Amino acid sequence: MRMTKLGILILSFTLLIGGCAEQKLLEKIGLITLVGYDLDEDRKVSTTAVIRQVDPEFQSMVTTSTAVNDSSQGALTEINRKTTKKLMPGQMRIVLFGEDLATEGIGHFLDTLSKNSSTSSGILLAMTPGNLKDLLEYPYQNINDVGQEIYKLIEQNVQSEQVTSSTLHEVAQDYYSIGRDIIMPIIMRKGEVIEVSNVALFNKDKLVGQLPAKDSFYLLLTRGKFKSGKFETSIPGDIFSSDRSNSTETVAVVLDAITSTKKLKLTDQTVPEFDLHIDLDARILEVDAEVDFDNPKEVEKLEKAINQSLAEELKSILDYCQEINSDVFGLGEQYRSQVRNSNLTHESWHAMYPTAKVNIRVNFKILRSGVFE
Repeated sequence: MRMTKLGILILSFTLLIGGCAEQKLLEKIGLITLVGYDLDEDRKVSTTAVIRQVDPEFQSMVTTSTAVNDSSQGALTEINRKTTKKLMPGQMRIVLFGEDLATEGIGHFLDTLSKNSSTSSGILLAMTPGNLKDLLEYPYQNINDVGQEIYKLIEQNVQSEQVTSSTLHEVAQDYYSIGRDIIMPIIMRKGEVIEVSNVALFNKDKLVGQLPAKDSFYLLLTRGKFKSGKFETSIPGDIFSSDRSNSTETVAVVLDAITSTKKLKLTDQTVPEFDLHIDLDARILEVDAEVDFDNPKEVEKLEKAINQSLAEELKSILDYCQEINSDVFGLGEQYRSQVRNSNLTHESWHAMYPTAKVNIRVNFKILRSGVFE
C-alpha cells in the first residue's frame, strides 16, 4: 500500500514537472511553418519566415519576418536575432520560391534543403508569381496562419489529384535525375483567397514556362497512375447530330477516372522517337448533350471523340514543353534506361529533346456507371 502511494506521488510530481517544462519550452520558441525565398531590388536573396508563437496560455500568434542575406541559413540566423524566441524549423511544411528567384535557379536551395537534417523530405515546395511578401504579409480576415493555409491547400489538391505532388523528396529526385525536369504548383492570392493558379515547368533548376492548373491531369497521366480525380474535356458538338446547323461548337464532358496506366517505349534512338500509350477507364459524371448510353454505337462515338480530345491535348502540352525545353514527361529517363552506354547528360539530352518525336495513343473506355446508372 505504501509502495502504491509512493508511486502515485512520484508520478504526480513527474507530470507536474513535465507540464511545467513543456510550458516553459513553448514560451521560449517560435515555430517556423513556412519559409519563402525571393530576390530583392538589388538581386540579393530575401528570406521571409512565417512564425507561430505560443504564449503560456497556449494562445498562438502568427507573425512574418524578413531578412536579406547572401545565404538562406544566414538569413534565418538574422531573423532569429529579431525575435525574443528561438526559432525552430521542425514544424516547417512549405517552402515557397518567388518567380524572379525561380527564373534564375533554385538548385542551390534544393541542395541546401536536402542536406539539412532538420528539414523533412516531406515538406511541400511551390512557387508564387510577383511579390512573395504580398502573399505572406497580406492582412487576411479569415486566415490565421498563412503557412498552414498554403500547406493544407496544396495537400488537399494533391490528394484529390488536381495537381502533382511536389514534396522536397520528389522535386529533388527530378532535379538530380538526368532526363526528367521539375514541376511544382504556383500559388497566388486573389483578394482574400489563396489558390493554385498554374503549374511551374523547369529546365534543370530554372523556371522556363507555366501551364494552367487544369492541365495537371495530363501531367499526372504521363508521370504515374491517375486514380480518382475528376477532370473535364471538350468534344465536337456535332458528333451525335446529323443536323450540324443545330449543334453547338463543343460539348463539355466531365470524367471521373477509375484506373489509368502508361506505357512509354523508345522505338528509335537516332531521332529519338517514342510511343506513349495511355489506357484510361472512367465514368461519365456530366455531359452537355443528349446521349443514348443504351446505344452501343453512341457510346463508341463518345469514346472515340474523348480519345481524340485527350490525345490532342496531350500533344499540345508536349509541343509546348518541347518548345520551352522542359522534359516534365521524363522522356530522357526512358531514353537513358533503354540505350546502353548512352553517357547521357542533362545538356546532351536537352539538345535532343526539342526535336524528339512522340506517338501518342489514348485508349479511353467508359465504365457504365455515373450519370446513366
